[in-house]
Amino acid sequence: MAYKFVDNYREQGARKRLVAHLESRGIADKRVLKAIGKVPRHFFFDETFWNQAYKDIAFPIGDGQTISQPYTVAYQSELLHIKKGDKVLEIGTGSGYQTCILMELGANVYTIERQEAIYRHTIRVLPGMGYNAHFFFGDGSKGISEHAPYDKIIVTAGAPFVPEILLKQLRIGGILVIPVGDEHSQKMVTVIRVNETDFDRIELDTFRFVPLVGDQAW
Repeated sequence: MAYKFVDNYREQGARKRLVAHLESRGIADKRVLKAIGKVPRHFFFDETFWNQAYKDIAFPIGDGQTISQPYTVAYQSELLHIKKGDKVLEIGTGSGYQTCILMELGANVYTIERQEAIYRHTIRVLPGMGYNAHFFFGDGSKGISEHAPYDKIIVTAGAPFVPEILLKQLRIGGILVIPVGDEHSQKMVTVIRVNETDFDRIELDTFRFVPLVGDQAW
């Protein structure tokens, strides 16, 4: 990751082209597109790879993890319907790019990462960019129960099922977005908590995420 926080006309222009590309792929939420257009994705790359930062691709960040494809970030963000002040739990901080997008949408983000090297890296870099989320190190598959309930929960890794423990941490009327499937492909799933015991579940498009690892996952 680059520590020289330089954002010039070249990178800004590349973001505009990325936003136009995402719009052409069906991302319609103007607030999500504005957030994508604002967050400097190249800050999450080593300077050597800045030319890859605004391509619509995932990219390795070490420890078997990737920075998610911009389309995937926009897609999940759109499904969450973030309102300003929403308390959002993010499972899998990773590079922190999705965290920044959520914060640009006005969310109060609680984010957890299980890879210690990535966690240590992210808690240094994001505040330097001006993004001060609530960072936690641990098994994200179990959520962060001490700060529940959450208005929205986003899982940024592929799970074999929707963890019951995460559903319990969702506020009534809240939305959980999670990719569910096997280790090779997952269906994006939206779960809405209707009341204390009932949940509506909607299956959407197919994606491929790194696996969610933990007590309530692989």
